[in-house]
Amino acid sequence: MYYIGIDLGGTQIKAGIIDEEGSIVSKAETATLADRPYQDVARDMAMCSLQALEKSGLTLNDIGGVGIGIPGLADNVTGRVIFCTNLGWYDIPLRDELQKYMHLPILIDNDATVAGFAESMAGVSRGLHSSVFLTLGTGVGGGIVIDGKPWTGAHGVASEIGHLTMEIDGIPCTCGKKGCLERYCSATALIHMAEEVCSNNPECALMKKAGGNTKNITGRMVIDLAKEGDEHALKIFHRYTKYLAIAINTIISFMDPDMIVLGGGISHAGKFLIDAVNEKLPEYLMFKTLPYSKIALASLGNDAGLIGAAMLTKAGLASKNS
Repeated sequence: MYYIGIDLGGTQIKAGIIDEEGSIVSKAETATLADRPYQDVARDMAMCSLQALEKSGLTLNDIGGVGIGIPGLADNVTGRVIFCTNLGWYDIPLRDELQKYMHLPILIDNDATVAGFAESMAGVSRGLHSSVFLTLGTGVGGGIVIDGKPWTGAHGVASEIGHLTMEIDGIPCTCGKKGCLERYCSATALIHMAEEVCSNNPECALMKKAGGNTKNITGRMVIDLAKEGDEHALKIFHRYTKYLAIAINTIISFMDPDMIVLGGGISHAGKFLIDAVNEKLPEYLMFKTLPYSKIALASLGNDAGLIGAAMLTKAGLASKNS
């Protein structure tokens, strides 16, 4: 049996055909064009899936179900998207819309949850009792897996780690709160920290790399210069990794998972990021003489969303039929 995994992002729709072991057989992608009506986006999700299916040489008869990772929350009883803020979706009947094109079982979940599930099924946290996945991108998403199953709490919001309060009355967040973790630990946060330093140091190497315009600064610029030992870039990087270490300590304190997996754009800093976090983390641990969660880099890259959505559907259907 095979499964379709769909990763719905603000700019790209990705679809893939995934086998029982979590390997990608084929995939396709198209632009989201998120300003359109949801019906048009859903149609393109279906068309992208069918394109991947055609590439695989399989038919819909070979497909057990469809899994979708969205940057928001959904209700799988009704098949409706509760909210998906960066698409402007609220109470959208996504499953009904997709089933106009594909008469298959469809499960929908948060994109970070499915990426974390992918890592636990086929990636770096495979086989562990418990793991937490953090995606460090435009925002900060979270995925919690316990005993081989995603855990989102009694009301579906337990994995919204990016909106834990990092600082009381801190930086305003797009969610409407203040001081959310993602305002300090996302790629966006790293860039804002860099803009602040560059505004006060207009002759610094980072400002020159950005062509004299703070709007051109990227997270990669900061990390590359920090790796080279640039004073200002290192200052920004150490401030960022201090916040990240505090966030990781919070997760350890309330959950104590076997592993915390870092994904998203910032994780491309690799060992440089892990070493900086591991250096700072012990300062914040309460039980300093006891073992604590291993911090690791995600291994599935941009394919985690496809794999996780498909494997989540496989697990959901198996549970339903058992």
